Amino acid sequence: MLKLPPLNSLRAFEAVARLGSVSRAGDELCVTHSAVSHQLKVLEQWIGKPLFLRNARGITLTAEGQALGLTLTPCFTAIAERVDTLMTHVSKPTITVGCIPSIAARWLVPNLAQFSEMHPDIELNVQYARASQKLPLGDLDVLITLGRDEAAQVKNTAIFSRANKPVTSPAYLTRFGPIAGPADIARADLLHDEGKSGWEEWFRKAGAPAPFPLNGAVFQDFNLLATAVIAGHGVALCPTEVFREELKRGDLVILSDIATLVDQHYFIITRIPPAEPVVLFSDWFRALTAPAQ
Repeated sequence: MLKLPPLNSLRAFEAVARLGSVSRAGDELCVTHSAVSHQLKVLEQWIGKPLFLRNARGITLTAEGQALGLTLTPCFTAIAERVDTLMTHVSKPTITVGCIPSIAARWLVPNLAQFSEMHPDIELNVQYARASQKLPLGDLDVLITLGRDEAAQVKNTAIFSRANKPVTSPAYLTRFGPIAGPADIARADLLHDEGKSGWEEWFRKAGAPAPFPLNGAVFQDFNLLATAVIAGHGVALCPTEVFREELKRGDLVILSDIATLVDQHYFIITRIPPAEPVVLFSDWFRALTAPAQ
């Protein structure tokens, strides 16, 4: 067990030894002159030796006082610096967000700076998520994906409709000509997401015969499909809610109000009960993606 003098007395002594004045030490420690003098007497009594020589002009350190002061100041400085480092580098709460590429590229990543400005004390770890991924499996705190997670311990909050409508770019219309309905779409260059069943369903919904065989390139990644349709390569079925900004800018135009997947949604999924940083992130993302009123 360490045998230490009263710490308040050591603190008062170190300040007086460093500053050379009882009054200045009192100002630094926010205590009175008499309180500092009392602590000095306590320390001298504890040690059993005088540490100061008192005279009309003030006090001066004895040899023992000088030695103790030279020991204490570096120690107090080291303690102060270490505590400051610990306080400065307190680890921030971190949340891991898994997000499917289509939403990550259009909504999450472009707006991350806004969340960081609003909540600088929260660290985000962002990962791509597969459409089949589930929140209870793995180490995600938040999952942004298509479809609900039916697990009992999670909360599903709808953010976008998955309603798919035919879209294309103005550049493609300039090259191909006007598209006024299903018959014109059937003649167009069709772009497919992973397979051709999406367009087959759309033509059934439209009550129009689908071209046979269905033409056009198949893209195994939705972001590649999006790049292709914006670049003017043809007509694609896209969730118009997800492409809200592209439609607003005029990068894409909707060719028909006939839609598939109208009863399906994208969701932000969190555990129950969610941690406070997860609530803050979820509330921010829902506000970000809410349709303008």
